[in-house]
Amino acid sequence: GRENYLCLLNLDDAVRGLQTQPHQAIPLGLMARFTAATRDGDLVGGDFPSWLSELLGDRFTTALADQRGECIYSACGHYQKCFIEKAVRRARQADLVVANHALVMVQAALGGLDDNMMPQRYVFDEGHHLFDAADKAFAAHLSGMEGEELRRWLRGAEAGRASRARGLKRRLEDVLTGREGLSGYLAEALRAALILPSAGWRKRLEENAPAGAMEGFLSAVRGQVLARAAGADQGYSLECEAKPALDAVLARAAELDRGLERIEQPLLHLRKALSATLDQEADELETADRQRIEGAVRSLQRRALAQLGAWRGMLGSLASETPTEFVDWFDLVRSQGREVDVGLRRHWVDPTLPMVRSLSPTAHGILVTSATLRDGTGDADRDWAVAEDRTGAAHLPMPAIRASLKSPYDYAGHTKILIVQDVDRNQIDQIAAAYRELFLAARGGALGLFTAITRLKAVHQRLSGPLEQAGLALFGQHVDKMDVSTLIDIFRAERDTCLLGTDAVRDGVDVPGDSLRLIVFDRVPWPRPDILHKARKSAFLGARYDDLMTRLRLKQAFGRLIRRASDRGVFVLLDSRMPSRLLGAFPEEVTVQRIGLKQAIEETRGFLGDGQGA
Repeated sequence: GRENYLCLLNLDDAVRGLQTQPHQAIPLGLMARFTAATRDGDLVGGDFPSWLSELLGDRFTTALADQRGECIYSACGHYQKCFIEKAVRRARQADLVVANHALVMVQAALGGLDDNMMPQRYVFDEGHHLFDAADKAFAAHLSGMEGEELRRWLRGAEAGRASRARGLKRRLEDVLTGREGLSGYLAEALRAALILPSAGWRKRLEENAPAGAMEGFLSAVRGQVLARAAGADQGYSLECEAKPALDAVLARAAELDRGLERIEQPLLHLRKALSATLDQEADELETADRQRIEGAVRSLQRRALAQLGAWRGMLGSLASETPTEFVDWFDLVRSQGREVDVGLRRHWVDPTLPMVRSLSPTAHGILVTSATLRDGTGDADRDWAVAEDRTGAAHLPMPAIRASLKSPYDYAGHTKILIVQDVDRNQIDQIAAAYRELFLAARGGALGLFTAITRLKAVHQRLSGPLEQAGLALFGQHVDKMDVSTLIDIFRAERDTCLLGTDAVRDGVDVPGDSLRLIVFDRVPWPRPDILHKARKSAFLGARYDDLMTRLRLKQAFGRLIRRASDRGVFVLLDSRMPSRLLGAFPEEVTVQRIGLKQAIEETRGFLGDGQGA
């Protein structure tokens, strides 16, 4: 996606600002050196050192990407050298394109690639991530952060604020020049966009002093969440059902819908007029001019009109019936006790349905592979049905072809699975002591997984001293000021390092070899019973849905341990309440031992040979 690649125009704008901001010379100089040396300008998965963003800050690193959909395509002076455009041109000529799930899902949700050509064959590895990737891509959020971003995309920097944000008028000025009437549509839309949240909206909502129709709606939503959600004074994120909506919410929703329509209509006219230009001026347009107009049409649809249409549909449902394929709710998002967002959320109950509708018309074949697709109930048909539900295969017009291959790894000889029976999972001192002794027994190379950030931080605080005295480095997600990729890079490179993390680490770590030889899970990772989960539980398997999701999480966590045939490792769960029906998450050839902590420490030390991988 464009938001992952360095934007040369953004870097150029930042460098031009050095005359008034000379202190920025060092970070921008380093980014210039990266620009000269990089293979492809990828700031996320390429040759960019992720730790650099921790030293320089996002503003001078990842924020230099086109994160707001402001690309002006061939109107940009850097177009021929642009990293993402080079990648697009290479992809058009390639037989094989490698991308992540998120990018493919976003392209599917937005209606195709830049050249309006969808691939004909797909291979999805790690297919168990498809459901969540589709869920994110096809969801719609009418929130303060989304509204502020749309306003910035339309109007650019306002009120003299220092920003590289270029508004729609600046991005389209060369396209609109000489074409009478089009500027009027744009001016009308920009005036109407004043109803969207502007800088400082969070503070105004907390002070109950909203400005504009959208802030008024969000203020009413915030009031309903605080009134109906339990634990409003505990500093955590909150959510509540959208129905029935308070009268104040309904009134504000109707007002906002009218305001969004006043933005939408002139943008629709502008898009239609620009599309007509491609036909009316076909004999006059140079290739670069045609590309600029086509880019403007795509941008208007993807970045504004699609979002405005989704928002209006969501607002209309508040006073009527929500379509059965969707689940809507209000939420108030908090981070470290601070309110960061509030709004109305809409997700598909089954996001693989729109995914299949988008991909299957043009796809000749879709291959999905994963070691953790099927459930582990022991009923083959039921386990395969789960795989088809999670990948969308159940929605295909023809039955999917199934194939199962036995793992090449010797799990019975190279792994141990231990469930500790005598540690009170509610006593953080006991949990921390168990982690400490198990990490010391393995002499590092240990990954600690947690189902709650608060417990992770509490255990980290108790572990850092003892492990440091033993010569073992300890890192923690949400503790050390580094992103997950950097933490995993360090963990992979340093053999005896210990790392604590949550879901993102569990799903993202890939550490073959001796650097990962012990995984300790604090408790059974039951899913959180939020509104979205309850809707899916009702739609899919009912009471069995919780077991399914938990087995999948345990299976993915255990799968991190053995990444190649020579790997050895121990998997420990510190939860005596682990039910036997969940043991299908683990390889059937491995005997699961329910033992005390003392024996678990001895088993770990003996099996790992004092950390030497013997």
